Amino acid sequence: MKLTLRPSEMTRADVEALREQGLDDAAVHDVAQVTGFFNLYNRLADGLGIAAEPDW
Repeated sequence: MKLTLRPSEMTRADVEALREQGLDDAAVHDVAQVTGFFNLYNRLADGLGIAAEPDW
């Protein structure tokens, strides 16, 4: 949630907390990328007024 809601507040401690849960550098990178892609998509959809497909 923090990466989405308050990304400027992310610190090394947040990454370390993920590592403590067993994530390696590649997994932390994947989490950041997926979060970023979803945030981008949601902002584009909201900004352009794109509605979700009915099946979603």
